[in-house]
Amino acid sequence: MAKTPLLDPEHPIDRRHALECMVWAGTGVLWTLSGGIPRSVGLIGEARAAEPVKGFTFLQMSDSHIGFDKAANPDALGTLREAVAKVKAMQAKPSFIIHTGDITHLSKPGEFDNADKVFSETGVQIHYVPGEHDIIDEDRGKAYLERYGKGSKGAGWYSFDDHGVHFIGLVNVVDLKGGGLGNLGEEQLAWLEADLKDRSNSTPIVVFAHIPLQVIYEQWGWGTQDGTRVLMMLKRFGSVTILNGHIHQLAQKVEGNITFHTAMSTAFPQPAPGAAPSPGPMVVPAERLRAMLGLSSVTVTQGDKPLAFIDTTLAG
Repeated sequence: MAKTPLLDPEHPIDRRHALECMVWAGTGVLWTLSGGIPRSVGLIGEARAAEPVKGFTFLQMSDSHIGFDKAANPDALGTLREAVAKVKAMQAKPSFIIHTGDITHLSKPGEFDNADKVFSETGVQIHYVPGEHDIIDEDRGKAYLERYGKGSKGAGWYSFDDHGVHFIGLVNVVDLKGGGLGNLGEEQLAWLEADLKDRSNSTPIVVFAHIPLQVIYEQWGWGTQDGTRVLMMLKRFGSVTILNGHIHQLAQKVEGNITFHTAMSTAFPQPAPGAAPSPGPMVVPAERLRAMLGLSSVTVTQGDKPLAFIDTTLAG
């Protein structure tokens, strides 16, 4: 699969393109479902506070890394609070939030406690999938499952339906493969095949996982080794949206009927693929940090229409 291009907001051409077609939303991706098709509605902050959002909406957040306190962001809990404050200020609240992993940095009980306290202030339900940082405790994910895995299968995968849309939470951070590539495994893939078996081709599908299912940069493990098997199962559906985190920067593309969207972090940025010896927290000047945190809103429609984005950041 081709690598996904990333936009550099500091590059003049990419900046112009971003202003024309993209918005980085500092709190998350706000989605509305019209006729069962996911479609983003842009900024979740002040710029659209006066514009009521109609219909069914949900919000994506990712990579909070609660417990991280190094130079790249000495206060990851604080920037999460800023993001949640924007959610609380929304005129139209989302029906729920999808968090695409790395709630914590070291999966410590206190980190989960702090994250839960802040997220509870949103006042809406949150659907989680784990990141690799959420399952590095001695029991390999037991703490995560005890908190967020009720009713899930295996290492925490599950599905649910809402407003005619089928949502699927996958776990691809257990038993990572060479270079850190994600892995789903035979048990989960068999479950997914059974879960999709009786779904109509016209059912809108939203899949969310931590590591991108498509390969963005194999050298850094930014992809899922057996992700193509999921994509083959989804090929027959008319509308598929795949949401991920993990790489802490915007990456999006459309391939046939599938829209891929990888969100930014609320904690710290990471370098673009190949721009550094390895991935990891990237230190930027303090005045630039909030401009590099957040997620992007994306419009998802059936057919060959281009994606539409609207640009903003946690910096406002």
